[in-house]
Amino acid sequence: MTTEQQPTADNSNKLKDVKEVIAYLAEKFPLCFSLEGDAKPLKIGLFQELAERLEGDDKVSKTQLRQAIRRYTNSWRYLRGSKAGAQRVDLDGNDCGELEQEHVEHAQKTLQESQDRAKQVRQEKASAERKAKRPANAKPRPARAQQAAKAKPSKIKKEAVERNSKPLEKVEADKLKVGMTVMVTLGRNPAKGVISDLSKGDVMVSLDSGLTVKVKAEHLRV
Repeated sequence: MTTEQQPTADNSNKLKDVKEVIAYLAEKFPLCFSLEGDAKPLKIGLFQELAERLEGDDKVSKTQLRQAIRRYTNSWRYLRGSKAGAQRVDLDGNDCGELEQEHVEHAQKTLQESQDRAKQVRQEKASAERKAKRPANAKPRPARAQQAAKAKPSKIKKEAVERNSKPLEKVEADKLKVGMTVMVTLGRNPAKGVISDLSKGDVMVSLDSGLTVKVKAEHLRV
């Protein structure tokens, strides 16, 4: 006589994923749970009622139900539906009282914080993707101020370019006078200045740099 083999529990029907559990709840209690649009606020203490109604159901356990309720009530759909004037519902869709103001405020605050975190994650991900696409030997882009400085010459450089592009003319000694603007050609680059004094063939010129030099008329140009 052989010993009769004891039956083992069959877990093949057990739902594996929280999303599957939520979909199952929406199927079993369509007036309470939903998969699209803003979700209705749930009755306080609904978990106990749900556990009793699904007692012996081989598809879900109490642990799975608890996880599903937590996921469902933290979703953006649920938080959006938790607004002023909204009615809580039981498993059969019956109204169970208006949502309290403190719960409304908590839901809206949680929703905003969650959306802000999601936005930050998206921005960080996009930044990481841009860096990943950039060649390893690529030079960092200069700041806007540096780009503008390179693209547009400074006022001083611009004046120097214009001054050097215009040919200078020699001026006769008898046409020089105090207060006249001239270019002194003693150095490699002409220096701009104003005649401050004329004396016995010498010319005193106050340069833009602040210096005063004594030169001969032959070293002056206009």
